[in-house]
Amino acid sequence: MRKIKIAQVITRMDWGGSPDIARILCERLNPDKYEVWLICGETKHPSKKTEDFFGRFKDRIVFVPELKRDICPVSDLAAFLRLYFLFLKHRFDIAHTHTAKAGFLGRIAARFAGVPRIIHAPHGHNFYGYFGKMFSRLVVYLERFADYFTDKTIVLTELEKNDLIAYGVSKEEKIAVVTSGLELEEYSQVKVDIAGKRREWGLNNTDETVVAMVGRLEPVKGPGYFIEAAGLVLKEFPPVRFLIAGDGVLREKLEARAQALGIKDKVIFLGWRDDIPEILSAIDILALPSLNEAVGRIILEAACLGVPAVASRTGGVPEIVRDGATGILVSPGNARELAEGILMLLRDKEKRLAMGQAAREWVSREFSAGNMVKQIEGLYGETVMPR
Repeated sequence: MRKIKIAQVITRMDWGGSPDIARILCERLNPDKYEVWLICGETKHPSKKTEDFFGRFKDRIVFVPELKRDICPVSDLAAFLRLYFLFLKHRFDIAHTHTAKAGFLGRIAARFAGVPRIIHAPHGHNFYGYFGKMFSRLVVYLERFADYFTDKTIVLTELEKNDLIAYGVSKEEKIAVVTSGLELEEYSQVKVDIAGKRREWGLNNTDETVVAMVGRLEPVKGPGYFIEAAGLVLKEFPPVRFLIAGDGVLREKLEARAQALGIKDKVIFLGWRDDIPEILSAIDILALPSLNEAVGRIILEAACLGVPAVASRTGGVPEIVRDGATGILVSPGNARELAEGILMLLRDKEKRLAMGQAAREWVSREFSAGNMVKQIEGLYGETVMPR
């Protein structure tokens, strides 16, 4: 019996949770049973790990430049046609699409091309937090339409599943919950000169407590609330620095706001970085101020290194942060609550360290890449046999 041929389809492989999961599937699915290909759009900010993966996997990667995250009718039509002809040419048994744009175009193109089974992983949703009310409603209608072309939807949390059902996007029997998985062994090998890392950031006092946000500087990620919270924290607890690793459309506005609040010398903007595990090793608290988040994979990464999180109670985050045990949950879009959560951990080092250790144990037990891949292989097996 020949191998099951699978196309992993994603808009881009920039640093982030969904590209990391797509890469893990490409590399870890059983090679004796599956022939896995990656179809993706342009990638501007790949991690070092992703660049290495591109080199190893290059013979089974197809780049589709027209497949972009932003909406553009001309590019979107071109991407749809490219995907359609790729599916016809390669005769895949399964099209496994990731994220909204690749999921919408890829599922329809795959069905028209006769791909036997279509699986979609939204990695969260755009039903709120991203757009205005009217456009968010349109997104819901489009996702309902795309669900007709879908055999199974893989979500990362029960909360994400409940949202899909509540918004009428899909039915319970079509949805499978597969917990997000990390390559835990890599984090256990991270060795960092913390003092040296902090000096690299310009911190002369390497004993200063560091609170960091790691992610895209886009409205849905809530970086403005992080800056506002920093201003509130610094009024009550001056010996702390705030770090932002990431870039995006809001960077200039965030820097200007830090200047206006008189805290510019207390906020460090690092931009895009390849050394996220090393950065996480050298901070004390992670903040996740997102308005919408599938999981908040960066929380899991920080937890692997014993760093607790103060995170928005949104999307699937409450399923990975055990409030009061492995971190602190706060209301999304509320800078004061975010600041209060950060202050609680700044003032109580013993509590902070205990939460970090509990987070490490929780993630090691529940969120391994091996377990995630095993669950997805099970779904593939249930869904299709090679033609």
